[in-house]
Amino acid sequence: MRLKNYLFTVLISVIFLLGCSNNNNSSADWAFSFIVWDGYIYQLSNESVNDISEEIGEVTKYSDMEGTYSGNFSNAYEKGTKYYSIEGISTQEAIAIEVEDGKYRKAFRDGKYGEK
Repeated sequence: MRLKNYLFTVLISVIFLLGCSNNNNSSADWAFSFIVWDGYIYQLSNESVNDISEEIGEVTKYSDMEGTYSGNFSNAYEKGTKYYSIEGISTQEAIAIEVEDGKYRKAFRDGKYGEK
């Protein structure tokens, strides 16, 4: 009987501790990788871009923790990553992100940031 009570107490304690744990170190569960520029969210694609026009901004805040942030935010690229306009394409449609020296990835505009 004593062993039964002890096991029951241990089991309840483990359940309680697991239920109350605060996992602040987990990554966000966003549906896709994105950047925010000029108040709009741009969903990253796998499409490479070669015809870059001019630098239009950069990531000012990076976080992989889900939340709402201000500025040119990204959940995929570090602070300082540059944004560029693409020749022949309006920034209202897409922009380019420099993924490494001389290599760019297209990101498609997906609406106002924070409205979804």
